[in-house]
Amino acid sequence: MATIGDRDKMGEAQALSQREPSESEIRLVIGASSAGTIFEWYDFFIYGTLAALIGAAFFPSDNATLEVLLVWAGFAVGFGFRPLGAILFGFLGDRLGRKYTFLVTVTLMGVATAGVGLVPTADSIGLAAPLIVLFLRILQGLALGGEYGGAAVYVAEHAPPEKRGFYTSFIQASVVGGFVLSIVVVLACQLLIPPEAFKAWGWRVPFLLSLILLGISLWMRLKLSESPVFQAMKEAGEMSGNPFLESFTYPGNKKRIFVALFGITGVLTTIWYTAFFSGMSFLKGPMRMDDQVVNLVLLLSGLVAMSFYVFVGRWSDRVGRKKPIIVGALASLVLLFPIFWGLGALANPGLRQAAAEAPVAVIGTQCNFDAFAEEQATPCGRLLQDLTALGVPYTVAAGEGVAITVGTERLDLAVTPPQAQRAAVQSFLEARGYSFAKQVPPFVNIIGIVALLLALGLLSALTYGSVAALLSEMFPPQIRYSSMSIPYHIGAGYLGGFLPLIATYIVASTGDVYAGLWYTWAVVAFGVAVAWWGLPDGPPRDFADD
Repeated sequence: MATIGDRDKMGEAQALSQREPSESEIRLVIGASSAGTIFEWYDFFIYGTLAALIGAAFFPSDNATLEVLLVWAGFAVGFGFRPLGAILFGFLGDRLGRKYTFLVTVTLMGVATAGVGLVPTADSIGLAAPLIVLFLRILQGLALGGEYGGAAVYVAEHAPPEKRGFYTSFIQASVVGGFVLSIVVVLACQLLIPPEAFKAWGWRVPFLLSLILLGISLWMRLKLSESPVFQAMKEAGEMSGNPFLESFTYPGNKKRIFVALFGITGVLTTIWYTAFFSGMSFLKGPMRMDDQVVNLVLLLSGLVAMSFYVFVGRWSDRVGRKKPIIVGALASLVLLFPIFWGLGALANPGLRQAAAEAPVAVIGTQCNFDAFAEEQATPCGRLLQDLTALGVPYTVAAGEGVAITVGTERLDLAVTPPQAQRAAVQSFLEARGYSFAKQVPPFVNIIGIVALLLALGLLSALTYGSVAALLSEMFPPQIRYSSMSIPYHIGAGYLGGFLPLIATYIVASTGDVYAGLWYTWAVVAFGVAVAWWGLPDGPPRDFADD
């Protein structure tokens, strides 16, 4: 009786013995899969790109830090449901086929995204507004949980082995493409819609446009045929009975899933979100760089960085999948903090100079800041909340009353009404060299910011560019969709999706705008050790039983 491993090899051999797709068919496969991935990630990222307006519409709060945290919590909720989507759609993809499964995922994503653009604000319907938004984010997370595995497996199973890294790298580049497209659409809407109107209702337009993108994506994907590997398995009767269960019982798969979760996905996802989302929120938030300028530099750097993923994917076809990941992860551990220090120095040199020449100290008792509280319990906690909202680094010292000092100068706040405290603190700091106006750095500084963002993009590409090919090669074809999707979306959903929330909370709790980077650093440090131990050395190769 043939084992599953024997059937794996027979199925792969039968599939590969069929007529190889023509160049035009390969272009259609890559184009349709990549376009669908761009549109799905556009739908997911538009939420993060419009985070400030979404917070005001659905999560209004007197605590600015809490409002930001609630927005990122909503962002994280979608990611939290990605593993469930991976299980559900992975099962369907391994049982029913790759093509029809990711037709369902792109449809679900498009409808859920358009729904966010139709939800009334919290001022109109109260608590129901954020609850509806969170429900739609859950649907988006489920859809995204099935999308990546489907697109990656579909392209990988069409690609010849010697070009698998190159062909699948377009899927990784498409993730960045979705982020870039979200910025392009927001900039276009802001150009065509007056500022007040955009703030009031125009921000909904990018969400509603997802219906047009959905139509284009469905039109392209309906032209595709099923994966040749899946067709061969189906014709030979070699389908998995329960892909989810077999993902954890197939010999050697537990180790592969562990390595895929921590050594691959944990590394790539934290670096990716740090490069793009943390970079965006850092520049727009504590560095107070003009929003439009930030969008433009991210657009430019994102467009250029897309080519890095393709280069790394092609490079991995020659040197193997492990080397780029290890190089990128180690370089990230060395360069992560210096790159963000450089971004801060270039984006707002005045703030950096003021923080160095006039450091802020908080003096008081019960100086505990609860970032999740609507209202702080103590006067000193309110002061820390105000400084966090202003993006000002601080140290805390015990003392009587509650006060803020800059050098030898002191502002006592014990009798200041809570509603007037932030204005008093801001005026005190502005008189001592701090500026809280939106910044447009000199052109040479902007060039430097783009260069540093490109460096982050390169680090991301090194750890991400070859991943679709690597994950496809790690798992047997009968359970490939499920086995690669489950660890990928657990890692991306929890380690990466919660990164903005965790990093923001760390910054809010410490008063150090760079402290959130330690989360990324710790995940990558653990991940590179797992990757070094668990990833195969040498040239790429198709799955084979150990």
